[in-house]
Amino acid sequence: MCTTHKLALDSGQKGLGVLELLFVLALGVTLAGIAVPLTTEAVEETRVAAASRNFATRVGGMRIEALKRSTCVGMRFQRATADDYSFELFVDGNANGVRSADISSGIDTRSGGPQRLSDQFPGVAFGLLPGIPDADSQSGTGTDGVRIGSARILTMSPDGSSSSGTLYIHGKRSQYAIRVLGATGRTRVLYYHPGKRQWISK
Repeated sequence: MCTTHKLALDSGQKGLGVLELLFVLALGVTLAGIAVPLTTEAVEETRVAAASRNFATRVGGMRIEALKRSTCVGMRFQRATADDYSFELFVDGNANGVRSADISSGIDTRSGGPQRLSDQFPGVAFGLLPGIPDADSQSGTGTDGVRIGSARILTMSPDGSSSSGTLYIHGKRSQYAIRVLGATGRTRVLYYHPGKRQWISK
């Protein structure tokens, strides 16, 4: 009788363990379902932020290179796809700035590129996501991510000044912008905060 009772008790304990296990598994799956999208979003945010800071540093490096060479250094942006750009570096060869005509004739020589942001940061591209106002809080300005003049050449001069404009960088959801201040050639990295619906400095 004791043996039978012990078996019944063991059986009951075993059944309770299975129920607990199923509950824990169900809870784990639910938490994973919540955590995975958040983690994916966090990874993307980190990648776009890193790409923006990296590119701002690259622009800063152009400024130093122009001062060091005592000549203009330019970055030309060209359409790589319908919604993204490639970029390449050029050095002024005739002291009149980096110009499209001088690039075509070989006077301004290439010193780097072409490259795309996605070469180093997969899923990151130049552009302004639909529905997000530009860094001047103007809506309906389009999705073009390179806004530095019609020639799309960002030039750093040996006197420390530069072309002025804004470069927009995004992932699937994250949106950043790099402001280039013409008088000083300095850059500012901005982040669009979807909750606050405004651009903030990063």
